[in-house]
Amino acid sequence: MSEQYAISRLDLADAGTYGWQVRFQRQGTKYGKFFADRSYGGRTSALKQAIEWRDQLLKQLSGSQTVRRHQVRSPRNNSGVVGVSKVTVRTNGAEYCFWQATWTEGGGVRKAVKFSVRRYGEKEAFRLAVEARRRSS
Repeated sequence: MSEQYAISRLDLADAGTYGWQVRFQRQGTKYGKFFADRSYGGRTSALKQAIEWRDQLLKQLSGSQTVRRHQVRSPRNNSGVVGVSKVTVRTNGAEYCFWQATWTEGGGVRKAVKFSVRRYGEKEAFRLAVEARRRSS
């Protein structure tokens, strides 16, 4: 896991808001907390507190039995394969279709690979995406 996992910087000058936001979700429950620079003694101290809070909460949550999200097929999944989806992009009047395989590697890094329907054809692009997804798991 990277040091910045689930942590983002918020600098909203118009609102006078400066600090670090921790946000993530586990089993449908959202967790979050804002660490204002002013309240935590500056930018560096606020980040340190945000990291400690996140790490402590993740450790606490890791003890519970969980079903990994990528192992359960969503009812919205139309491909029939977890982590494989058909994507259509419309840009400048042109339409591009591809099959995409997505997965999460160690440290929470999201990865994706795409296979063009125009280049490979519908069936082969789907087959390649399924194969890529299976190799990544």
